[in-house]
Amino acid sequence: MDTRKLKYFLAVVDHDGFNRAAEHLLIAQPSLSQTIAGLEKDLGVPLFHRIGRRAVLSEAGKELVGPARLVMRDLDAAQSAVQALRGVRSGRLDIITMPSPGIEPLTSMIAAFTELHPSVRLNVGAAFTPEEVIESVRTGSSEIGLAGSSTPIRVPGVHVLDLERQPLILIVNPQADTFSPGAAIQREDLGGHRLIASQRGSLMRWLVDDALARGVNTEIVVEVAHRTSILPLVLAGVGHAVMPSSWAPTAHKAGLRTLLIEPVSHLNVAILSRKDGLTPAATAFLQVAEQHTPGQPHPLLQ
Repeated sequence: MDTRKLKYFLAVVDHDGFNRAAEHLLIAQPSLSQTIAGLEKDLGVPLFHRIGRRAVLSEAGKELVGPARLVMRDLDAAQSAVQALRGVRSGRLDIITMPSPGIEPLTSMIAAFTELHPSVRLNVGAAFTPEEVIESVRTGSSEIGLAGSSTPIRVPGVHVLDLERQPLILIVNPQADTFSPGAAIQREDLGGHRLIASQRGSLMRWLVDDALARGVNTEIVVEVAHRTSILPLVLAGVGHAVMPSSWAPTAHKAGLRTLLIEPVSHLNVAILSRKDGLTPAATAFLQVAEQHTPGQPHPLLQ
């Protein structure tokens, strides 16, 4: 098989069907269908089930997605390496991040990276759990992943560079700020207050649930999956919010007060990557990340 067939196959996967994939590839839909049929013939198995106008991945198709992404990624790496020898510093870098690391340290790292490599285009995707980040890096959908967890992240077969530990803070609703002056509160001080909570499974939600389990009389008034809604809700007076400290600078710029919650819980933030076969852009990004942390160098950077 040739890489063009794999590229077309992934386009159908990523664009949820043949019509949108053909539009993205700027080819006729019958030509795309013929190419996919040729790939299926090469492999001897159907890759899609045609259900009406929909194309649903078969089991064989699901198994091909990861290896196909790795082949295309390795091809990009080879092309970028050759271009780098000619002095061309372009390309694309796919990053996936959880919400809080996506504020910091990702913002600072992107700012430093784009200053050094202005011709590289970054594509930042979203994930909500460490498992989603790990899967994206393992399958090659993303080269770089940022994840946060209550414990240090360790993944067989994936390089993990620890970046920082973000303490959990309370972003204070200015319309219900009855807390004592100072920079910290105890978890028991959340009693009698209304909270905006992240979805179950997050460290922030665990702290709230733990306080409730210990008899703290607090109330979850809103549960939010999209964390971009949290600061506007606090500003609107809906409630306080428990978040990692990466949110503090933005909260302060909005005029909100933040308090450290004791005993302190930390979000452990790490950057994940494949152990080999990275594009020059990904390697350069890891060099920027290395400046952010006192951790051990990435194997490719030693």
